[in-house]
Amino acid sequence: MDCSCVLSLLLDSGQWHSGEEMSRVLGVTRAAVWKQITQLRQDGWPIQASTRLGYRLSGPPAALSAAYLDSLLPPDSLFSHRMQVFPSVDSTNTRLKALAASGAPEGTVLLAEEQTAGRGTRGRSFSSPRGKGLYLSILLRPKTTLEQLLSLTGWAAVAVREGIQDACGAAPGIKWLNDLYLNGRKLCGILTELSLLGESGEPDYVVIGAGINLTQSAEDFRAQGLADIACSLAMAGCSPERHRLAACVLAALERMYRAFPGRQEEYLERYRAHCLTVGRQVLFSENGLSLTGTARSIDSQFALVVDCPDGTRHTVSSGSVTLL
Repeated sequence: MDCSCVLSLLLDSGQWHSGEEMSRVLGVTRAAVWKQITQLRQDGWPIQASTRLGYRLSGPPAALSAAYLDSLLPPDSLFSHRMQVFPSVDSTNTRLKALAASGAPEGTVLLAEEQTAGRGTRGRSFSSPRGKGLYLSILLRPKTTLEQLLSLTGWAAVAVREGIQDACGAAPGIKWLNDLYLNGRKLCGILTELSLLGESGEPDYVVIGAGINLTQSAEDFRAQGLADIACSLAMAGCSPERHRLAACVLAALERMYRAFPGRQEEYLERYRAHCLTVGRQVLFSENGLSLTGTARSIDSQFALVVDCPDGTRHTVSSGSVTLL
């Protein structure tokens, strides 16, 4: 018997389970149950013991656990029993793309305690220190057109934003196209990557990754040269437990996916309501030229409409946009 058998009982809504009951259900001796309880405690699981009541799980483990996160999701969730947790990866998106290419099923989730080469858009790095953030990626295999998928990043920004708000009440804004900001600084980066089938050019899979700054202090960011750029939920007075934050983000991403692409107007309206970029002076690139202008609106495909001082209007659908 391995620890997963005992753990499956303890994950039952935090209820007390006597050693006699557990040994009977699992078909092992009480000594075997105690051995596995001891091992789980050594692995960081907070298990309470009572002479009269037995054992129960008093909270989440310190390290990310796929089993514990599974217990927070509905049994019929797209992501149930499809989660993998790694102590360290180069990038959750990079690792999950490799799994996708090898045939991993839709709904696979990859989480990591740290990323050694976290990635943002256009090859930028994303700081991902051990235990201080939530770094996760999900695998989807949508049956839709490439044109429809081009708006999915905007949908994902809405979903991750709402997941954060559901977890702790913080209400970040969206900086076009896919960054979440809180109190004027970057809280979360989102990276959407897709792969096409070589024969037909049709979409094969999409990987959506999110990195959320959770417990970093101002000193942490200062040491990285990011004091004026980045913030964390802890700095804003919010401290959601990581499993709860992950569960809320995954639930919001699943709601998004079940709505995609038919409820485009609904997600577009929510994106516009929380977009920080509209009305601001911005710097953007077009045909190799750097241009400045005023962001006027978000169009029906989540592109940014910018008016320049020379009277020209530009529709920015990709690339980097800097707030001035």
